[in-house]
Amino acid sequence: MTKITEFQENTNWLRLGIENRSFIESNSLLYNFSHQDIKQLIDIALDLQSWGEKPLSFYLPKEIRTNLKDKELKKYIINTIKDAWLALKANPTDYTNFVPNRDIEKENLIYEDTGKDRVILGDCPVASEKTRCCNLKTLDSVINCGFDCSYCTIQSFYRGGKILFEKNLKNKLQNINLDKNKKYHIGTGQSSDSLMWGNYNNNLEDLFNFAIENTNIILELKTKSANIDYLLKTTVPKNVICTWSINPDIIIQNEEHLTASLNERLDAAKKVHDKGILVGFHFHPMVHYSNWENDYKEIANKIMSSFDPQKVALISIGTLTFIKPVIKQIRNRNFKTKILQMPLVDAEGKFSYPYNIKKEMFSTLYSYFKDWHTKVFFYMCMEDKKLWMDVFNREYQTNEDFELDMITNYFTKIED
Repeated sequence: MTKITEFQENTNWLRLGIENRSFIESNSLLYNFSHQDIKQLIDIALDLQSWGEKPLSFYLPKEIRTNLKDKELKKYIINTIKDAWLALKANPTDYTNFVPNRDIEKENLIYEDTGKDRVILGDCPVASEKTRCCNLKTLDSVINCGFDCSYCTIQSFYRGGKILFEKNLKNKLQNINLDKNKKYHIGTGQSSDSLMWGNYNNNLEDLFNFAIENTNIILELKTKSANIDYLLKTTVPKNVICTWSINPDIIIQNEEHLTASLNERLDAAKKVHDKGILVGFHFHPMVHYSNWENDYKEIANKIMSSFDPQKVALISIGTLTFIKPVIKQIRNRNFKTKILQMPLVDAEGKFSYPYNIKKEMFSTLYSYFKDWHTKVFFYMCMEDKKLWMDVFNREYQTNEDFELDMITNYFTKIED
C-alpha cells in the first residue's frame, strides 16, 4: 500500500483537481514522500485552488537539481513549492482576474425559534485579556447570519442553513437584570447581522423598547445591509447607535457575499444619520491587498464629506484575525476565496497579519481621518495593546479604562 492510498478517501484529497492529484501521486512514488509531506502538499494545493492560482507543478523548476540525492532532493522539491506558496501569502493579495464562487446558497435558509432556556445576554465571544478589549456585552436575539462572508467567525459556530430567532425575546429582555447605576455598551451584531432581518419577529421593536426602558445602556446595531426601512418609519431611541462594517467594493464583491455594496451601505447610513440617529463605521476587517491605500482613502474621504462628525459616534479599526477552527472551516469549504492568502502569524493565541503590516494599515487609515481625530471616537477592536500608541499615540492601561472612555464618549453624543 502506497502512502497515497491512505488519502484517497479523504475529503480534501477528493477536492483536489486532477492535475494536482496526479502531481502528488507521481512525485510521491518518485521521491518517496512521507505522510506529512503529502498532507502538506494537499493543504498547499487546496490553498492554490481556492486562491485561483496555478497548480503545484507550475512552481516546481523544470530542471530538477541533479546533484541532490534522496532525502535532499525530496526536501528541495517540497521546500521549493512551499517557498512559492509563502511568497504568494507574503505579498499584498491581488484580486485581478479573480472570480469567486460559493458552495452554498444562503438564500435557502430555514427560520426556527431558539430554545426557551437560552441565555441571550453575555460577553463578547472573542473577548480576551491578551488584547485591548472594550468589554462589549452581546445580545443574541438572532443566531446565524444570512450573509456569507468568507472570513466570518460565525461559520465556525453555526452551520446548516438555519437562522434562529428568539421566540420569547420580549420576555427575556424584560427579565435581564442590569445595574441601574452602571452604564453598558451592548451589541447585537456578534451572532448575526443586526439589520438584515428588519423587524422580523418584532425583533427591532422589542430591542428598541428594551433601550427605552434602560436609558443607561448603549445599544449598538451593527450591519452590512441596507435594510433600514423600519428605522426610517419608527422612532428610534436616542441610545441606539447604528453602525456599518465598511470595506472597499473589491473586498465586498470577492469576500462579503450577499451583503450590500459599499455605496448601498453608505447611502443607508446617510439616511439614518440625516434622521438624527447616531451612526458609526467599522473598518473591520481591513484587508492588505493591491491598491488598498487608495481604496480606503477614497472611502474615508466619502465619509468625511457626507457625514457630520457630531453625529458619528465611532470609527473602529481592525483586521483579519482567525482562530484555528475558522481557518479549518474555510479550507474545508468548496469555494474560491483569497482571504487566507496572507502571512498568518501568532497574534496572542489567534492568527493574523504580522505587526508591521497592521501598523502600516491602521496608521494609514487613521491619517486619512486627520480632521476628525478630536471629533469622533477612534478605537481598535481586539488588537495588540502596543498598537494603540503606535497608531493613535494614546493607550489604555486596562480594558476597564478603555470601556469607560468609550461609553463616556458615546453618551456625550447621545445626550447632546
